[in-house]
Amino acid sequence: KKIENTYVLVLERKEEILTCLNQFCEKEKVFTAKIEGLGACDHVNISVYDVEKQVFHRKDFDQPFEITSLIGNISTMDGRPYLHLHITLADENLHCFGGHLNECVVSATAELYVTVLNGTVERKKDPETGFNLFDFN
Repeated sequence: KKIENTYVLVLERKEEILTCLNQFCEKEKVFTAKIEGLGACDHVNISVYDVEKQVFHRKDFDQPFEITSLIGNISTMDGRPYLHLHITLADENLHCFGGHLNECVVSATAELYVTVLNGTVERKKDPETGFNLFDFN
């Protein structure tokens, strides 16, 4: 559902969040936006980036989690939508942790707001850090 410049999205059980968001961006021609969300999942792959080694340390989790916060942005790289999302999760003991989101399968629902911004923000690979950083040149 679209309300002014914000899309309200509901993802269902077994849908993968990044896949759905990429499909949404392509279909709706969304190239610059901010994302907020919450929900529940039962499979997630998150990572932390080691700047010195320029590698992501990835970890899979297959258990029930509450998505207490999903936040990020959509920009462009090479003319295509580029998603950058971070997630915070709570386990059954209410312990929270999070990181860079690589994959997340919904277990019950995910409720997302995608607020579209006018204009575009392009990304470019930074050789010093290895990150795909905002490029305002």
